[in-house]
This record gives sequence, structure tokens and C-alpha cells, in this order.
Amino acid sequence: MHPILRDPRRLALYLATWAILGSLLAAVAALIQRAPAPAALALLVPPTVLYGLICLSAWWVCRRTPLETTPVWGLSTQFLMASGQASAVWAGLSTPWALLMSRAGVFPLTVPQVLIGAAALFLLGLPLYSVSMAVHYLVLAFESAREAERRVLESQVTTREAQLRALRAQLNPHFLFNSLNSINALVGSDPEGARRMCESLGDFLRRTLALGVRESVTLREELSLVSRYFEIERVRFGERLAVEQSVENGAERCLVPPLLLQPLVENAVKHGIAERLEGGTIRIAAALAAGALRLSVENEMEDASPPKQGEGVGLENVRRRLDAVSAREARLDTSRENGVFRVTLTLPARMAPGPPTETCE
Repeated sequence: MHPILRDPRRLALYLATWAILGSLLAAVAALIQRAPAPAALALLVPPTVLYGLICLSAWWVCRRTPLETTPVWGLSTQFLMASGQASAVWAGLSTPWALLMSRAGVFPLTVPQVLIGAAALFLLGLPLYSVSMAVHYLVLAFESAREAERRVLESQVTTREAQLRALRAQLNPHFLFNSLNSINALVGSDPEGARRMCESLGDFLRRTLALGVRESVTLREELSLVSRYFEIERVRFGERLAVEQSVENGAERCLVPPLLLQPLVENAVKHGIAERLEGGTIRIAAALAAGALRLSVENEMEDASPPKQGEGVGLENVRRRLDAVSAREARLDTSRENGVFRVTLTLPARMAPGPPTETCE
């Protein structure tokens, strides 16, 4: 269907434009024939509006002969045929109307004058139809560009979804590798602790799978999953592992990508707490500021400890996920100062629907 016909407002504006053109033709006719303006309007405005509807046929003519693939002689032939037919129809339909207006005494005309008027309309219709074709080619070019942009956006969305699925698929193997190493360390020294850790690990993985398939989860759900992870690690570290959480009121309702904090707390345990004989404290904080959610995970570590091989895999995974989800509005920053390693995430603050919940402490 023609794009103008799909929207009543566009159609009304289009017909109003042709009515204005008809009014201009009526003013010329009134001057030539020295006739009243209302009579000239009645004679020429309805046929001109009708020709506007006829010119809509240029839409299908332009679609059948695209500029990119049609040779010049083909375009010329189509133009001459389409404009000639449209102008002939306009002149043919306007002639009975002019005779009717003349016999009714609205705008007296002789038969020769009617025929001359029909010939004038035929000649005028040729450039008007060419203008219509030019406008329709512009509309087609605009729609083609918009369709190409839509396909590019769809491709980008598909690529981003594939990247997110691949990055999510990396999380569980990475976590399992670390967890199995922890269980292996307990098998000889604390078999009962290893058994409890296996049970907790199974429950944790079930929850991980439930959240991992979703596009986004609330920060409260993400923190709950992180708490489960700390329960697993406390089997191995006991009192050496301390956790502090500080979540600003309302921040727990913010939506975040699932399993976003998991790699960060793993790094904090593996590369921070595990390297210290006395253990340490992992601090998780969340705050809202200027429409953004600011998350931080920090852990104590030895100042002189060099980076271990493989360190940073979790951070890189999180950074790439943020780039895929919201490259312009999300970022990850790290700092190491005075024996504390800190990771800060900045995300757009998108609230989950529903009533506010209590603050996570």
C-alpha cells in the first residue's frame, strides 16, 4: 500500500497541497475569463485534487523502475508513458466536469474553450507528474535507507546476543574450575568440609542456571547469589573470610546483567583473601548517583604480591559483557592502593517494576 494511504493525516495534508495548487490555477482562470473566484474554484479545485490522487500511481511506477538498475532509456520510456497516461486521464475526466459547470451556469464556457482547457491540463499534467515521480523516488530512497539501517541494527542485536551467550557460557566453567580446586584442597585435610562444599556447590549451580538464562536480574537477586558463593568459600576459609555489604536504599531494585558480580568476588577471594595468611574482608557497596548505579567490590591484598598467571580473566569477561550490553553508559574501573584492590562498575540505573524493598545490609 502507498505510504500516504496508510496514514489519514498524511493523506489529508497531501490532498490539501493539491487543493492549494488548484486554487492557484483557479485564480489564473478567473483573471483570464474575468469570472468570479468561487466559480473558478468550483471548476478547477476538484479536478486538481483528483489529479493528485492519480499522481499516487507514480509510487508503483518508481518501484517498478528503480534508479539503480534501470537504464536511462528505460526511465525515459516509463516517464513518457506514465505521465502521458495520467495527463490524458486528467484531461479526459476534467472535460465532462467543465461542461457540467458550464451548463449549470457556474462557469460559462464554450465548447472550444473546454477543449483548449483540456489540452492545457494535459500539458500541465506532464511536469506535475514528473515532480510526483521525483518525490516518490526520494521517498523510496529514504525507505531503502531506513530498511538498511534496520537490518544493520538487527545484525548488531543478533551479534550482541551471541556475544552475551558466549560470555555467559564462560562463567560456569571458570567458576567450576575454581570451585573444584577448592574442593580438592579440602579432600585431604577436611573431608567433611569437602562434602558440605559439594552440596552447597550443587545448590549454587542450580540458582546460577536459573538466573543466567534471564536478560537481567535485580541487584538483590545478584547479591543473594553472591552470598551463596561466600557460604561455599567459608567452608574452606572459615573466619579468614569476612564480608561486608553496603547497599543504598533503592539500589537493590536496580536491574543488572545476571552473574555480573560473580567473577569479581571470585577474583577477590582467589587473588586477594587466599593469598593472605590472616585472610581479609571483601566489601561490596552499591549506590545511586545521577541516574547511574555504582557498584564496587574491594578486597585486601599484599602490596608486594605480583599478578598471578590467569588473573584478570573474570575482569575481562565482565568488561566485555558491559560493552555488549551498554557500551556507552557502562564501564569498569580498577584501582590498587594501600593494600586494597577495588573494582568499580558504573551502570545505568534501571529500576525493576514493583514496590521498593528493604535495603540489603
